[in-house]
Amino acid sequence: MNEKFRVLGKDKPNRDAALKATGSKRYVADMEFPGMLYAKVLFSPVAHAKIKSIDTSEAEALPGVRAVACYKNVPQVRYNSAVRFIEHQIPNTERIFDDTVRFVGDRVAAVAADSLKIAEKAVKLIHVEYEELPILLDVEEAAKPDAYPIHEGGNVVGENIVNAGDIEKGFAESDYIFEDRYETQPIHPGAIETHVAVADWNYENKLTIYSPCQNTFGFRVILSRIFGLPYNKIRLVSPAIGGGFGGKLEMVLEPIVAVLSKMTRRPVRLEYNRKETMLGTRVRHASVAYVKTGVMKDGTIRAMDIRMFTNTGAYASSALNVSGAMSHKVFKAYKIDNMRFENHPVYTNTPIAGAMRGYGSPQAFFGMERQINKIAKTLGIDPVEMQRRNLVDPDSLDPCFHTPHGNPRVKDCLERAVGLIHYEDALKEQEATKNDDIRIGVGVAAGVHGNNCFGAHRDTTTSMIKMNEDGSCILFTGSHDMGNDNVGLQTEIVSEVLGISLDRIDVVQADTDGCLWHLGDYASRGTFVAGEAVRKTAESMKKELLKQAAEVLEVPAEEIDLYDDTAWWIKDENKHVSLAEVMLHCQRDNIKELCVSETHVANCSPTSYGVHIAKVQVDTKSGEVKLLEYAAVQDAGRILNPLTITGQLAGGVHMGLGYALSEGMEYDEKGRPLTTNLKKYHILRADEMPKLYLDFAKEGAGEAGGPYGAKSLGESPVVPVAPAVLNAISNAIRREINTLPAKPEKIRKAMEGPEETY
Repeated sequence: MNEKFRVLGKDKPNRDAALKATGSKRYVADMEFPGMLYAKVLFSPVAHAKIKSIDTSEAEALPGVRAVACYKNVPQVRYNSAVRFIEHQIPNTERIFDDTVRFVGDRVAAVAADSLKIAEKAVKLIHVEYEELPILLDVEEAAKPDAYPIHEGGNVVGENIVNAGDIEKGFAESDYIFEDRYETQPIHPGAIETHVAVADWNYENKLTIYSPCQNTFGFRVILSRIFGLPYNKIRLVSPAIGGGFGGKLEMVLEPIVAVLSKMTRRPVRLEYNRKETMLGTRVRHASVAYVKTGVMKDGTIRAMDIRMFTNTGAYASSALNVSGAMSHKVFKAYKIDNMRFENHPVYTNTPIAGAMRGYGSPQAFFGMERQINKIAKTLGIDPVEMQRRNLVDPDSLDPCFHTPHGNPRVKDCLERAVGLIHYEDALKEQEATKNDDIRIGVGVAAGVHGNNCFGAHRDTTTSMIKMNEDGSCILFTGSHDMGNDNVGLQTEIVSEVLGISLDRIDVVQADTDGCLWHLGDYASRGTFVAGEAVRKTAESMKKELLKQAAEVLEVPAEEIDLYDDTAWWIKDENKHVSLAEVMLHCQRDNIKELCVSETHVANCSPTSYGVHIAKVQVDTKSGEVKLLEYAAVQDAGRILNPLTITGQLAGGVHMGLGYALSEGMEYDEKGRPLTTNLKKYHILRADEMPKLYLDFAKEGAGEAGGPYGAKSLGESPVVPVAPAVLNAISNAIRREINTLPAKPEKIRKAMEGPEETY
């Protein structure tokens, strides 16, 4: 990990920044095809019902309408929209269209027409009669054994229980035991680009779908099952993604456009507007957590028991995946020998919960971090000192498997965050204002997330590099660029290894016909797994180039270095040859093309850590919270592009702040969403953001297993934000708020109650 970089480690703007800034980037919604039709979906207005009758004849008779699809004329194959790979086994509960609707926004029918205007008119001409069924919105009510079953077999999708040590012995040996209930809300991912897909099912029976998704190879598996096509007859392409945050990991629109294109043999585009995206795609799982912690008088945590219910909404989707992911993250932050985690994902008649940045960690850590703050205050220990005494050290072991955590530098994050925000001064402000109407509060929280899917299922990525005869090259990667420039980082790795300038490296990405198999872009695996696959591929290509260069330069290959698009003899740089000449020699004299691929299989899953400290101002009369300052320090191993990763960190903090204070999907007693536009939803504006202090753990940074010691940042920054902010509010008003988001009315109500005595 002591390499001296020529390309990596320096600030570089996103690879496609200029295209985005000038509006030249081409997204799926920009695509037009000859003869293309436009689709519109009819959504269910009721939360739970059997379709007694559906009459599409009037819509079909409308001039310009080319197809109308509903449950009566499409494949009735059950599938799970979160499938990742061919042997992935999770509950199959969805259909393209079903004879039963299970949430407001469920799909009832779809129209393909010559224009969007005609399609919109036709949808209104579809007549549906519903037989309404019992509605379940509360996750704990739905989990009861006698609750009306939303799916066969009951409403509890499964259970996930993980144990470490002896939990009962740990509680018995504790001086104090704390027990609380915590609740988090469903939220909308909020990507700028709404959901969209284009399908072209041609007369050669080949289905091509363009979709800004995160899971092209997984979608191919699902579509194959629905339509009975072999993989060579299905091509998924993800040209560009205008934001995903997990919301585009699961298949939503693609089967609809596929079936409409099959019916018409014409390209079909379906684009959801914002309301439709908020209504009918994916939300973050809401949750209820019961946290019980046993501690000693000095603050040492002896035992912790976390029992959760997560609301998976109307269909299984990622229910078990998210539950499994959260079950192991909670064991990686603190030195707690005796610990138990239990989660039950539960069906309700609300929109489907799916993957979203953090993948269960924000919900699980909200309760943990809130209770640790309460414990510290009760014991008279500063919350930062409480963290110092319990956070893991670099030599700590996972209490479940007794294996090393890797190289966690979470304590380095804590000390850096304390310094950045001047924690001691903030505490003095908190104390000085404790009886005022306008109070200052400061709160700390830690959070973790993983780097891949190791331990859960197979985690594999293959990349390929092809050299051109002018010394330039093409990288073929299954990665979907999520907007964080993960593909740009891959080109920087290629440039670092092969010495080819960045403008001479082009990319074919996320195309199932053009790229080799890739698991998908989720689980924060972009740098740690896909980046390492590209590094290995580039190293293989380097060997090939050095062989060819050695013949041209007539020196041993091991005495050649590659940089500046040139092969240099390290003993005398006057002796060199351009990579263009090397490739010309290869092609002309050796009659050989250079193309290599390498497969990387993740064989470990280190953890990325973060410690955040929030400083807020609370108006105890109005309940308004103003974010003043925020320090976020992350352990992401070796930093390969400081500019882009800092932007990613800022974005994670912004998302977490909205989760803490303002965002949330709400429903009335009939399950009808009360929030279907961004204005009412309230993602924080730029002028509502606090002053940010962003940094990374540097001392001893670096993690084995990824490229050059780097590990992920993607999801971990969002994890500590909500508890850090709620801890700050709680410390300011001396009252506990254990449900998200902390809106003014909730704070005003808390102020009506008695002050906590710590």
